[in-house]
Amino acid sequence: MKRDHYFLATYKKLNAHFGDLNWWPGNSPFEVIVGAILTQNTAWRNVEKAIARLKSKELLHPAGILEIDDSTLADLIRPAGYYNIKTQRLKSFIRFLYNGYDGKLDNMFAEDLWRLRTKLLAVKGIGEETADSILLYSGEKPIFVVDAYTRRILQRHDVIPGDATYKEIQNLFMTHLPHSVPLYNQYHALFVNTGKHFCTRKPRCEGCPLQSQVY
Repeated sequence: MKRDHYFLATYKKLNAHFGDLNWWPGNSPFEVIVGAILTQNTAWRNVEKAIARLKSKELLHPAGILEIDDSTLADLIRPAGYYNIKTQRLKSFIRFLYNGYDGKLDNMFAEDLWRLRTKLLAVKGIGEETADSILLYSGEKPIFVVDAYTRRILQRHDVIPGDATYKEIQNLFMTHLPHSVPLYNQYHALFVNTGKHFCTRKPRCEGCPLQSQVY
């Protein structure tokens, strides 16, 4: 199967099974960014609890995170786990936002996609998946997010080797699919749901929409 057809066919099968998933959860671009940082190494339900605590104190905005002291912030985001580390990561991002863009997300996202991605990756605690989640889901930039589910599914179907890098996997999608924010958004969500429901650590292949896929 040609690569461009494979990626489109996979999308169509998963989309037909799961439908529109309205991903990423968040009521504002800044909430999406906070969620992207807090969700590292924890379940989303824990992130929701931490975000709710920030909202209850009316701190879910750049100035609120900037001005609150570290210990109070750490206590508020405690449900997300690794709260001291994540406090420093949130603060690092906020300092980056203020130092480079006057604290305004619109200014940040007005920058060229790849130039901004390079700058985000230089922020302590922001790796490729987090940076790309910020760019796609908060900034509505056309960049594909690769996560553990994506890697696991593609490896099990012999699409990528075990040592494929993040960039190599990302390039497969961005080379063989249109550069579309809605498409990349939904595709990533489809992989997440496939990984959670079927392609788990101990795979449940029966009923998986990709079980009959020809590679």
